[in-house]
Amino acid sequence: MASKPDETGTASLSKSDSKPEFLPVTVTKPIPYTFDLGNLLCNDYNPVSEKPTDAEIASVTRDCAQALINQLLTTCPISSHPIDGFSLRLPPSTTPLPREKLLPVPKPPTTWKKFAKKKGIKDKKRGEGKMVYEEATGEWVPKWGYKGRNKDGEGDWIVEVDERKEKKVEAMEGESTVRSEGRRERKEKVRRNERKQRANKRGAWKAGALS
Repeated sequence: MASKPDETGTASLSKSDSKPEFLPVTVTKPIPYTFDLGNLLCNDYNPVSEKPTDAEIASVTRDCAQALINQLLTTCPISSHPIDGFSLRLPPSTTPLPREKLLPVPKPPTTWKKFAKKKGIKDKKRGEGKMVYEEATGEWVPKWGYKGRNKDGEGDWIVEVDERKEKKVEAMEGESTVRSEGRRERKEKVRRNERKQRANKRGAWKAGALS
């Protein structure tokens, strides 16, 4: 609030009407700051008193924050977006941070894994995968199923004929060709494997029932 006018007719302004004084933007310290902009970290190695007051802590904190903002604005690239506004792209962090949780404990091996390790048995499904490299075409093809490796030769327009197999095909009833014979052998192999699996299950069940 303005005071009363003096003898000269001019009024002097009170402290409440004066503009607040802002601290300088530039921060200078005896020991320069170090930064880790990826973690928004400012390291201040300048010594403080043994029992700092609240005002001293606030001053040191303000200087660190101001120096960090200055470093971000002068180092990081700034981009603008019509909706999101301005944004800063932070660099990769350089300070390793501790883990929030402990390292995961490895699970104990199962009975089968112990047996497989002892006998040297490898898991083919995980080790080899479902794809195989075809050197003739230079492409990766599936082992089984549609366009699988197990169907090699069935789609060729020229097929090499074996005399013994040709005689067997001619002796079979109905219309049969070398191609159909290859498909028949593949399906027969699948059925043979299924019969072996059923026999193994029956043998395992009998062994479990007798024990």
